[in-house]
Amino acid sequence: MAEWIGIERRARRCYGFDEIALVPGRQTVNPNEVDISWALDKMKFKVPIMAAAMDGVVSVDFAVAMGKLGGIAVLNLDGVQTRYENPNEVLKQIADATPEHATKLLQDLYLPPIQEKLIAKRVDEIKKGKVPAFVSCIPQNAKRFGAIAQEAGCDVFVVQSTVATVKHVSTEYKVLDIKNFCEEMKTPVILGNAVTYEVALELMEEGIAGLLVGVGPGAACTTRGVLGIGVPQITSTVDCAAARDHFYKRTGRYIPIITDGGMRIGGEICKAFAAGGDAVMVGSAFAKAQEAPGRGYHWGMATSNANLPRGTRVKVGTTGTLKQILLGPAQVDDGSQNLVGALRTSMGSLGASNIKEMQDVEIIIAPSIQTEGKVFQIGQRIGMGK
Repeated sequence: MAEWIGIERRARRCYGFDEIALVPGRQTVNPNEVDISWALDKMKFKVPIMAAAMDGVVSVDFAVAMGKLGGIAVLNLDGVQTRYENPNEVLKQIADATPEHATKLLQDLYLPPIQEKLIAKRVDEIKKGKVPAFVSCIPQNAKRFGAIAQEAGCDVFVVQSTVATVKHVSTEYKVLDIKNFCEEMKTPVILGNAVTYEVALELMEEGIAGLLVGVGPGAACTTRGVLGIGVPQITSTVDCAAARDHFYKRTGRYIPIITDGGMRIGGEICKAFAAGGDAVMVGSAFAKAQEAPGRGYHWGMATSNANLPRGTRVKVGTTGTLKQILLGPAQVDDGSQNLVGALRTSMGSLGASNIKEMQDVEIIIAPSIQTEGKVFQIGQRIGMGK
C-alpha cells in the first residue's frame, strides 16, 4: 500500500471525495422507498445529516428549524451564543467586517467570557421548540458545561477538538478523562475528531456514543495549511468505519461514525456514506441558508483563536431556505440543494435500500470523475464547473 518517498521513509496513498466514484450494482431501488434513518444510542433520526456546531451556521432558531425538518443542528457552547445575551448584534458585526479585518474582529469578539447561565438558557430555548437539543464544546470545558447542559435537558453532548485522543498530555491544565466523563453523563456523548483506525478504536473503548471523523477538510478551516495535518475524508472514513465494525464484532456495541467536514454538495455526502459513514456533519452548505445566523458568511471554530487562528471567514452567500437545501426542491444546478433527495436518488441508483447497504457499494478510484465530459460546464463555470 505505501510508497517510498525517500530513503527509508514510506507514505500511504489516501483519497478524498474528488478522487473516487460509486458504481451501480445489479439492482436499483425506488428512491422514495430507501431508508435513510440512523440511530445514536437509543435514539433514531429520520435524516442522517447534521449541521455543524459553528456560529455562522447554527443558532437556536436554526436548530429548531433543522429539527422540525428531521435533521440535527449542533449549537456551539464556546461561541457567541453563550458569550452574548443578544448574539444577533455581534453576528451582524462579523458579517459587515471587511476581509482584511474579519479575523481580528473575531478574535476580539470571542474574548468576553462565556456566561454559564446562557448555556442552560440556550438548551431550554431549543427544547421549547420540541426538537432534540445537541450542544458542543471543547474538552477543557466539557466537565462543567456538560453538567449544566445535562441539567437543562440536552439530548446529546458533543465534545469536539481539532484532534481527539485518549492519551492527551498536559501539565498546564487538567486533562479530560473521557471514560469517566461518559460514565458521569446521563446523556450520550459524541466525541471528535479522529481520522485513524487505532485512535477511533481507542476512543470507542472509552464509552462514547458516536465518533466525529475528519481533521481539516472544512470550507472555513485552515488547519491543513497552518499545521500541515489531516487525512482526506474518504480514507479517514473507511479507516474509522473499520474500527467501528471491529469494535462491534468484539463487544456487540455499535458506535456510529459521523463524517465531519469537506462536503459541499450531495455527491460528496453520498460518497461519505459509501465510505462507511452512518451520518454526516455539514457546515458550509447550511451556512448558505436564509435561516443561518452568519448572513451568508461562514467561519471555523478555531478562527477566533487569539494565538494561532486555524480558520478563516469565508463568504458563501445565501442561496435558499433551509428546507430547500435539506429537502428541496433545488433551484440551483450544482448539487448544493436537496441533499436528502440526492442521497435517496444515489442510494436508489446504486441499489442500496438502507444506509448499511450503502456502506457496501463498490467504490472505484476515478480522478477524472469531476472533469470527464464537463468541458462546457468548466468553461462556463456552471454545474460541476463551479
